[in-house]
Amino acid sequence: MADEKNNENEGELELDGSGKKKKLIIIIAVVVLLAAGGGGYFFFFMGGSDEAVTQTEGSAQGSSEGESASEGKGAEIGSALYVSMPRAFTFHVPGAARDRLVEIKVQLLVRGADNEDIAKMHIPLIENTLTRVFAQANADELATTVGKASLKKQALIAVQNEMKDIEDNETIEQVLFTGFVMQ
Repeated sequence: MADEKNNENEGELELDGSGKKKKLIIIIAVVVLLAAGGGGYFFFFMGGSDEAVTQTEGSAQGSSEGESASEGKGAEIGSALYVSMPRAFTFHVPGAARDRLVEIKVQLLVRGADNEDIAKMHIPLIENTLTRVFAQANADELATTVGKASLKKQALIAVQNEMKDIEDNETIEQVLFTGFVMQ
């Protein structure tokens, strides 16, 4: 009977020993995950704040030099917000060898919540303007990086001109291609 109790106690001791090892492993894993999470938070949120401070200081210096610097951008200084166009633009473009099908996904960079609301309100006008600009494209030009950059610039100028006519403010700071497929 004493032997049975000793055997049972030994079994319990073995379980307690392995349980302690499991607890230790779990604690180490949690500490490592928390450290990685803290490092990720610091990298993504604290590391980007230096850029934001530098950009804000640069913007403040540019606006203190004169109003013409801020008029060139056309968007008020504020936080960068992105307005997604609800649908991708799909269209045919002529090329020297053959016509191609192009699909472009677009987002608009605006500054401040007011400009975001204005851009969202005028999405049908912006879509129409972008469709008109994209229809004038050439497949041979769109095959190059320079051609894509040129199309972005043309789209930005056209959208800003339309927004000036409607809202007396360019509203849109950049036209961004988030997806570009040419077949």
